[in-house]
Amino acid sequence: MLKKYTFPMGGIHVNKYKLTSASAIIEAGLPEFVTIPVKQHIGAPSKIIVAKGDKVKVGTLLADFDGVVSSDVHSSVSGEIIKMETTPNAAGYEETMITIKVEGDDWEKSIDRSTAIVREINLSPQEIVQKIRESGIVGMGGAGFPTPIKTSVPEGKKAEILIVNGIECEPFLTADDRLMVEKAEQIIVGARLLNRALGIQNAIIAIDENKPAAIAELQRLSKLYVGVNVRVCQTKYPQGGEKQLIRAITGREVPSGKLPIDTGCVVQNVGTVNAVYEAVLKNKPLFERVVTVSGNACANPSNYLVRVGTPVSYLIDKTLSDVAGLDKIILGGPMMGTPITNINAPVTKLTSGVLLLSGAQFCKQPSTSCIRCAQCARVCPAGLRPYVIKDAMLYDGGIDELRRLHAAECIECGCCAYTCPAHLPLLDYCKLAKQELRKK
Repeated sequence: MLKKYTFPMGGIHVNKYKLTSASAIIEAGLPEFVTIPVKQHIGAPSKIIVAKGDKVKVGTLLADFDGVVSSDVHSSVSGEIIKMETTPNAAGYEETMITIKVEGDDWEKSIDRSTAIVREINLSPQEIVQKIRESGIVGMGGAGFPTPIKTSVPEGKKAEILIVNGIECEPFLTADDRLMVEKAEQIIVGARLLNRALGIQNAIIAIDENKPAAIAELQRLSKLYVGVNVRVCQTKYPQGGEKQLIRAITGREVPSGKLPIDTGCVVQNVGTVNAVYEAVLKNKPLFERVVTVSGNACANPSNYLVRVGTPVSYLIDKTLSDVAGLDKIILGGPMMGTPITNINAPVTKLTSGVLLLSGAQFCKQPSTSCIRCAQCARVCPAGLRPYVIKDAMLYDGGIDELRRLHAAECIECGCCAYTCPAHLPLLDYCKLAKQELRKK
């Protein structure tokens, strides 16, 4: 019997609701307008290099990376730039957006649109990293960290293992699952590209045991390539968390305040790895991604290939959903995603899902008093005591107390709030605590 890997501390088993695991990826098509944010990554906003009235093609550079931690942004459509303004994003923060009126579907000639798989790698590590930077690739698992930085090992550090994260442990989401089924070989070649960039030959594709079709396809194809292997992990949330996955696969623990590279590990999402393949070997910038549109209020759950900047309302119309019957719309998964009220908010490089939910099962319950059961502490994969962090925030425990409680170590997985019998918003308190710590 094969060993199935997992992390040892905390975690929960949630209902998966994988309604679209067998749903093939469908091209979403083109909306009338797209609104593209110039900051779809951790770090500094990109520097706009176009102007209102300019004509652009699919793949045209709109904004250049500005600073060490930044990323290029490309047009996802062809048409005319009709507006550039600062407006609230999906989370309610002010953000600069570029609005393009769609005219046809004219791609930059440098992009290889053929379906033929390119397997030969002739580029140097430096050339691979440069291609990744020029294509605007960021972590597509939700964090949005610019991929060129993670692919360039800092001086004094050494990469030993590349972990390709195919866990996708959030309920409802199956975008990565379908990508692994339909683009398995591209992901394997992408992993080999990253191996070369990192100077190693040790990529491990970590995949959740509840994805049998993806496991079978990746295991079959990985036998044809040196330096890429598959490991099956137990189904447990949040198995896809970077620190939890490193512990599950290698047994190594990322020290407090340190990064994965300090353990010799580099973790990349499968969507990011596929984007690396397309960028380096197909000259295709990151301007579209697979998005799961699902939820109990969704009439036609599906996995769509969506252009960045597409309004959520366009996808709602695609699924024949009744907006009036929606109680909540979430970008991402129900555990760590962002609830939105503006249905015209755009899909970004980080949007893995659009969840359309209704009813008490998925919406906020009234809170009662904490009963001091410590269930939140038992399930916390970071070993924190969320109920104590809540008290520190409510009763002004101060920065020193938050540091003593290691609040900065929270990975914002939501296990605490999910299991709390008093329905307390424990995750919100932990997020606020982290914000307070960042101010100091």
